Amino acid sequence: MREDQIAAAKEQFESLLREQLLRQERLARCAESRDYAAAEHIVIGLADGDGIGPIIMLQARRAAEKLLAEEIASGRVELREISGLTIENRLRCAQAVPKETLAQIKACDVLLKGPTTTPKGGTLESANVTLRRELDLYANVRPVSVPEEGIDWIFFRENTEGEYALGSRGVELPGKLSMDFKVTTDAGTRRIARAAFEYARANGKRSVAIVTKANIMKKTDGMFSRIAHEVAADYPEIETEDWYIDIMCANLVNPAIRSRFQVFLLPNLYGDIITDEAAQIQGGVGTAGSANIGSRYAMFEAIHGSAPRKIESGEGDYANPASILKALEMLLRHIALPQKADRLAEAMRVCTETERRVVVTGHRDGASCRAFGDYLLEKL
Repeated sequence: MREDQIAAAKEQFESLLREQLLRQERLARCAESRDYAAAEHIVIGLADGDGIGPIIMLQARRAAEKLLAEEIASGRVELREISGLTIENRLRCAQAVPKETLAQIKACDVLLKGPTTTPKGGTLESANVTLRRELDLYANVRPVSVPEEGIDWIFFRENTEGEYALGSRGVELPGKLSMDFKVTTDAGTRRIARAAFEYARANGKRSVAIVTKANIMKKTDGMFSRIAHEVAADYPEIETEDWYIDIMCANLVNPAIRSRFQVFLLPNLYGDIITDEAAQIQGGVGTAGSANIGSRYAMFEAIHGSAPRKIESGEGDYANPASILKALEMLLRHIALPQKADRLAEAMRVCTETERRVVVTGHRDGASCRAFGDYLLEKL
């Protein structure tokens, strides 16, 4: 019995290895990014998601319609509703992203997406993981800013590899052991490293911190660190440092050191964890947006989940839309509409920092999501 299990596991691993080698070859032939400034027609997909998703997305949709009224009227920008990206439909189809929904998304240029629920256990993969893979959204970009504490961070998290590439496809010998796999490719690492250093150069940043656990994960994280330094050699004006993920988590909560960091470059899992920590320092995961960038497509979303407990408690209408609105700001910058993004950012600053006439706490003691949306539209 044991020998049969080992033989089956070897066969499964060989299949995964061949698949990832083919993926590495495709990455090496990556297409050039689209020039949105010259685009005559841009399609923005809007997917509500689950739980509080439809509630916060409604306010993002209202803001987008007001900010882009001229472009929508002229036909340069189209807002298109995406159907089927709900947990009910995904379970019914037994697909993380149903084929018809994926086809709708691929007919758009960029996607603004509410949070989606991933069931615990079972085999249904995260919709986010599936979309990042299917759309090849290799760069997860998350800014965090706390000006009064000198914090101006931006995180470049590799988005398609690491532990998440094969997260639901490990090997299990029932009653004995389970093994999952971590994937790092040459092409995948080079392109995320290039994105981080290009951003640093274009925005006058002086330092990039490469964050791994290369002292333990010597093959995968060791490769990530080595290739990142090879890319860094093309940017001699930028200081490059290596940090281990555990000490970097400590650094972010250390007021004596954290303001020195600017750009972070991380593999997938570490980036997932540390960006939530960074968002909490900013004011909570509800305050941070997230961009998922590829060569052809891009997806923008709130970094928090669908908050089913908030729906169950009847407090869904009090959800904070700040994160999805930050994602909308990032989307506008991505499609080369920086003035529109600046208008939204300034209105959000007035609403959340200077005037604060309508304050969302996430609970009944604060304003509703709709009330905040009305306030924001007034400032826009």
